[in-house]
Amino acid sequence: MSEDQQKKNARHKQAMQKQKAKVDAHIAAADTERGVAVLLTGNGKGKSSSAFGMVIRALGYDQKVGVVQFIKGAQLSGEELYIKNQCPQVTLYQMGTGFTWNTQDRTGDIAEAEKTWAEAVKMLGDPSYDLVVLDELTYMLAYKYLDEQTVLDALAQRPSEQSVVVTGRGGGSALQELMDTVSEVKDVKHAFKAGIKARQGVDY
Repeated sequence: MSEDQQKKNARHKQAMQKQKAKVDAHIAAADTERGVAVLLTGNGKGKSSSAFGMVIRALGYDQKVGVVQFIKGAQLSGEELYIKNQCPQVTLYQMGTGFTWNTQDRTGDIAEAEKTWAEAVKMLGDPSYDLVVLDELTYMLAYKYLDEQTVLDALAQRPSEQSVVVTGRGGGSALQELMDTVSEVKDVKHAFKAGIKARQGVDY
């Protein structure tokens, strides 16, 4: 090994040692044991996909999972098919009306949103659920189909060991303040804008 390579290796090792020390310090400082509230927002693709990744992760530990999908449900999706066929232990409830811009029926949408929210409240109040996913819930707040404070209270008052994941664009500052982790998915480039059709197994 050349002297130059040895120096590079030594610098790399030193940098990694510093990084490890920082990571170890953060791990040591995290001494609170409880469920977490995660908000996946932003205008980019991948929010629901990330949430369902956490569903799979929880199932790997034999945890009890509940999923409530607002907006989606009128059209079959890969995650719906997989859960229904391969994961019967997951409780799945869908609003089933499809996208609000398709229904164009505010009164009907509000009624369905309230009915669907009632199912979510059952899960949020049940300590046997380790993880609850509320997919596209933020739209219900943005369109004022659900009362914001009612939603915030239910999220805040859920069992201490229960984790919850909320997905969808926006959601408001109060929701962001309540959540423990907020990740924003940014739209840099999307195939659909280039005229490429949505792809089975990738987009739905």
